[in-house]
Amino acid sequence: MSKILKNLTKKNVFIVIISVLLIAFQVFLDLKLPDYMAKITTLVQSEGSQIKEILYNGGIMLSCAFGSLISAIIVGYLISYNSANFSLNLRRKLYLKVQSFSDEEIKNFKTSSLITRTTNDITNIQMFFSMGLQTIIKAPITAIWAVFKILNKSWQWSLITGIAVLILLSTIATLSVLVFPKFKLVQKLIDNINGITRENLTGLRVVRAFNAEKFQEDKFEEANNKLTNTQLFNQRAMSVMSPIMYMIMNFLSLSIYFVGAYLISNSYLSSKITTFSNMVVFSSYAMQVIMSFLMIAMIFIMYPRASVSASRINEVLETPLKIKDGNITNEDNKDGTVEFKNVSFKYPDSEEYIIKDISFKVLKGETIAFIGSTGSGKSTLINLVPRFYDVTDGEVLVDGVNVKDYKLSSLYDKLGYISQKAVMFNGSVKYNVSYGTKDSIDIDRLENSIKVAQASEFVSKMEGKYDYMISQNGTNISGGQKQRLSIARAIYKNPEIYIFDDSFSALDYKTDYELRSSLKKYTKDATLMIVAQRIGTILNADKIVVLDNGKCVGIGTHKELLKKCKVYKEIAYSQLSKEELENA
Repeated sequence: MSKILKNLTKKNVFIVIISVLLIAFQVFLDLKLPDYMAKITTLVQSEGSQIKEILYNGGIMLSCAFGSLISAIIVGYLISYNSANFSLNLRRKLYLKVQSFSDEEIKNFKTSSLITRTTNDITNIQMFFSMGLQTIIKAPITAIWAVFKILNKSWQWSLITGIAVLILLSTIATLSVLVFPKFKLVQKLIDNINGITRENLTGLRVVRAFNAEKFQEDKFEEANNKLTNTQLFNQRAMSVMSPIMYMIMNFLSLSIYFVGAYLISNSYLSSKITTFSNMVVFSSYAMQVIMSFLMIAMIFIMYPRASVSASRINEVLETPLKIKDGNITNEDNKDGTVEFKNVSFKYPDSEEYIIKDISFKVLKGETIAFIGSTGSGKSTLINLVPRFYDVTDGEVLVDGVNVKDYKLSSLYDKLGYISQKAVMFNGSVKYNVSYGTKDSIDIDRLENSIKVAQASEFVSKMEGKYDYMISQNGTNISGGQKQRLSIARAIYKNPEIYIFDDSFSALDYKTDYELRSSLKKYTKDATLMIVAQRIGTILNADKIVVLDNGKCVGIGTHKELLKKCKVYKEIAYSQLSKEELENA
């Protein structure tokens, strides 16, 4: 928890200081009440007391109570604001940290876990700060102050109060030892529930197609029961706290009055009133002490879960970034040149190289394609350009500069990336195509991008055309439509380098051909890097890189590779006839 406090801003700290002062003032007023109560008790039982003296002390008591109420209201507002502001900043930091993660760091945390940490875990901390911060400050101040107030009253009463506090602390310690490990488990089980729910929603069509609803229900039910049973254990354990607290408070009051009755009966007549007043005052202060420890007990109920949540958030915030920002912008150089120099790559948790000693160069206006069998490393290779991973050995150069030396924002500005799985966001067609652009939308450019991507035909039939709302993940449009809109998005950006990661796979041959023809004319001054499974998609590429088990087994044009590359020839003849290949 101490690490999470490092995220407090100066404003947060200032509000905490003001709150501490106000709470101290509130405690001071609360602890003055028994003193005036004792005076009133003495005045009532003393002969010759005047009513104005009783009313005067009663008025001061009311003033103290009203002052305490006003302080409590102000403190409540300040701490609520502070906790909300703190969670706002913490959520922002966590989101930005996750945004800066590479694929390697993302894989270390499950997506469902990252969602839980950004939502549920931060809510736990906010609740602890808003409800517990007052208690953390107020309880110790009240307890210490009240103890000093009662020390000189009677050793018998002090002993009784000490025993009550000892029982209370023992109960809290025992429950904490039992419950704390379970709170850690609860957050992991929430992650699991989120993961299963997310898996079921994203794969709903497959679940239904395989008639696996019952299987998914049983899977969810098992996870749900584990979470419920763990939370029930925690709640039952903590529910023991309340009756024990009230039992201790009632027995303490009874013991104080029992001992008080004995002391009064054995006192001289002149000191009976003083002893009775001391008993009333001591009883009030003893209740303040017990209530303080009761508040501390409430902290122990909230703290374990907040502490676990804080640790989980810190785990994300303190994760070292493998992909570090460079300092070169290179904005003036827009050659569009991409060069791989003896590039090798293996995943961090793997001993075997996925890509081994790859070298090639592609110039502005050229198209380079990558083909090979499944698992040959095509997508891995092309994903090294936008630094989804960093190379293990060798260099990747863009416009003559190592991609590791670029500011990431400058590198991404040069690239138009179309992923293997087309990604659509919840919003209009206009929003999705112009996604990420800071300027106002250029309608002519938007129309042209959609036209080049061969998406005009279906977009024009949509209700509202460019204002047609696409659902999250594009579930209300087809796979081919999603791919074309993804391509339109990259075209609208107008980058100097286009990266197509098997982005034509959902298109029919006719649309594929028309799109590539239109794209070639539109992007004649840009560099194209294409990963493809189909020979037809890459026939006219200026260079084709053939990969086999992570190694380059051939580079050249389509006709050159047909003559000299056995792997390429096997792929080509498995897809097209000899006549089609010769006439290509």
